[in-house]
Amino acid sequence: MSTVERLRQILLRIDGRGYKAYKDLAGRYDYSGFVLFIDHVQGDPFAAPTRARVRVPQRVAGFPPSLFATRPRAIALADYLARAVDRAIRRHVRGNRGTGKSGLMGIDAGGQEVLERTAVRVTPEYVEAVLVMGLPAAGRTVLGRQALEMLTGELPQVVAAGLFYRNLDRAAAERHVAVVEDQESLREQLPEHNLVAFLADGSLLPRESGVSERPLTQGRVVPLKSPETLRVTLLTPNRGAVTGLGIPEGVTLIVGGGYHGKSTLLRALERCVYPHIPGDGREYVVTIPSAVKIRAEDGRRVERVNISPFINNLPFGTSTTDFCTDDASGSTSQAANIMEALEVGAKLLLVDEDTSATNFMIRDARMQALVAKEKEPITPFLDKVRQLYTDLGVSTVLVMGGSGDYFDAANTVILMDEYRPRDVTAEAKRIASTYVSQRKEEGGAHFGQWSPRRPRPESFDPRRGRKAVKIDAHGVDTIVFGRTTIDLHHVEQLVDPSQTRAIGDALLYLAERYLDGQRTLAEVVAAVERDLDRHGLQVLAPFSRGVPDYARPRRFEIAAALNRLRTLRVA
Repeated sequence: MSTVERLRQILLRIDGRGYKAYKDLAGRYDYSGFVLFIDHVQGDPFAAPTRARVRVPQRVAGFPPSLFATRPRAIALADYLARAVDRAIRRHVRGNRGTGKSGLMGIDAGGQEVLERTAVRVTPEYVEAVLVMGLPAAGRTVLGRQALEMLTGELPQVVAAGLFYRNLDRAAAERHVAVVEDQESLREQLPEHNLVAFLADGSLLPRESGVSERPLTQGRVVPLKSPETLRVTLLTPNRGAVTGLGIPEGVTLIVGGGYHGKSTLLRALERCVYPHIPGDGREYVVTIPSAVKIRAEDGRRVERVNISPFINNLPFGTSTTDFCTDDASGSTSQAANIMEALEVGAKLLLVDEDTSATNFMIRDARMQALVAKEKEPITPFLDKVRQLYTDLGVSTVLVMGGSGDYFDAANTVILMDEYRPRDVTAEAKRIASTYVSQRKEEGGAHFGQWSPRRPRPESFDPRRGRKAVKIDAHGVDTIVFGRTTIDLHHVEQLVDPSQTRAIGDALLYLAERYLDGQRTLAEVVAAVERDLDRHGLQVLAPFSRGVPDYARPRRFEIAAALNRLRTLRVA
């Protein structure tokens, strides 16, 4: 192993040379308090930045074993440290000092959610952080002395401030870990209490804007207060007893006037399949991990999905037990999204009428009278939502402001009134019995079946031009896989670009290891999930250039990307 003095000699030697001379830096360097691994050196100042790791032995880092004794605590501590390193970089690194990305340093620190990441790893032996660095250059000329300042002056300060326990705010670190552990404890308790979600009293659900997930703190902010009839108390290992709104299994309607918080509540449930950081306002809001947001998605491709529980008897004999299209309508896309979610194990569907196809959601008595059932292929969700629960054990939380016909199907009705929930189930049932719907139930007495599908290996071609593998993630919403672009704009529970990056490489991983034409799509996705549990996110890394910035995706979003791959073919 080279010493930091060796690193200094290299930088002085290559000062003023062409940028590719930086390649000489690849290797390991002992700083006497930590080790720097330079895994991949960028090719020029505008290329993807250099990837490096810093590893601090626990005898130096000094983290108490209790802070990472369990998996939730280890993930929470790693998340806290990534944020601490990010703060240290902003405090100690001067920043841009040359061309392109010169002088920049960064770490994948995340947003409001706490996700398993490759950014920081905590073990009994060491703490390791993955950094990106823009090595300084003027044009394409090495600025060796500025790189020396960056790597031997600023980097040790960042490491000491962000990865040494003695220099951290210990109370904040311990609170971060405790809050995440409590959230996971609450989530684990939901099934034994026959709940699909829990929202603690005092939670702050509104966000500061439509493009921000940070909590609203200005103006009138209404803390959540649970109605007496839906109030439950759960125990947590750190905070103790927590009281709040328990949403039971079955069919739950969220109703109320416009701008009273219906969609805000649903949005919280959608996001809170993940833990949240202290101060988010939703840190004691939890949803079962198998919850999937469902919406219409005009124009998406659908590959051989059995949508017959919802759509049958299409014109010209088009099959709906084996439905294919390159340009789905609102209703067929929403039906396919539900059936694909069921295929990989969804147990809670989250639906907002605002992002649903109207003809998929409801067909009232007057329309039934005008258009005979034999001329209408769609069985509305209204007639299937209760069967989803009674036949398959799949619950639904549905925002509905436009049709009281859903009162008949609902087990629970929650009215949002100026952001405060009220239990109006009894009143809704009284209204339903007083104003009896004249519509006829459609679609039969049972939900129907979903059909397993087997992806064909030749569907997955990551090649592009001369590159044997070309996979790129662009933000949260787009993956380029070979010559194909996967559009994830309507996969609403993806929350971080590093999740999308992991999904792109997961598609290659599953194609190379598990696609044999015999395994079903559900089996393939489950196999990837097991490998992530056993070996961590680094198992997805396709190249020997250091581990990319990954955040853990759920199996539902991996399956969603797979289903939106336009080259997908299934047997």
